[in-house]
Amino acid sequence: MKTRRIPLFVANWKLHNSVRDSLDYVNSIQRNCGPIADREVVIAGPFMALKDVYEQLTRPGFRVGAQNCFWEDAGAFTGEVSASMLAEVGCAYVILGHSERRRLFAETDDMVNLKIHASLRNGMVPILCVGEELSTREAGKTSDAVGAQVHRAIRGIDPKVAGKIVIAYEPIWAIGTGRSATPTQIQEVHVFIRGEIARIFGDSTAESIRMIYGGSVSASNICELMNEPDVDGALVGSASLKVESFAKIICFDRK
Repeated sequence: MKTRRIPLFVANWKLHNSVRDSLDYVNSIQRNCGPIADREVVIAGPFMALKDVYEQLTRPGFRVGAQNCFWEDAGAFTGEVSASMLAEVGCAYVILGHSERRRLFAETDDMVNLKIHASLRNGMVPILCVGEELSTREAGKTSDAVGAQVHRAIRGIDPKVAGKIVIAYEPIWAIGTGRSATPTQIQEVHVFIRGEIARIFGDSTAESIRMIYGGSVSASNICELMNEPDVDGALVGSASLKVESFAKIICFDRK
């Protein structure tokens, strides 16, 4: 039986959409979806559009998210954007530790940990991304790799706020490839992660924390994914760039 956690659907636009495109999109997605009081939708657009998107999201259930943040609130850090700055323009969520950030910008688990602390300190919900390479899965070491990422990223987090963290399992081999992990594979990893959270923070936190899946999520596979008891939503990349496809994912259980 599926525990009642509020479903969460996150649009990770990556390096797409101008400010004008972003505003047109959010107006359209709100019209398409209608009331969504029983789930949350996060639009993680480009930095320069976040404030405008926040002001344009008028329907309950819609939130603004950022795709990254820095761990210091201010300082000589050319090109960085702080968690405090993002919170000021209305961000409620921030995606951290995405595999593209790790691979292209050399982010480490220690850096992700600092960013999680910063986001929580500034009242935002961190979406922690974890996932394994295909070679790691084929070697039977998925739990080792994912477990290490989780433990390092949440080191030193106050147990009182740990339940706010969202964990996004994104197997690296399924991101943007069209190849999704099977629902059984996803459920197994989510159960493993929930067990690790229980060991660190206790059963209550483990039961309340939301775990979402990312990796070639589409309108055609979302129903099957959401049937799994420990899948609480999705982190959506390419399928979130078009209003029609993302609306179908958000409203997966509606006729």
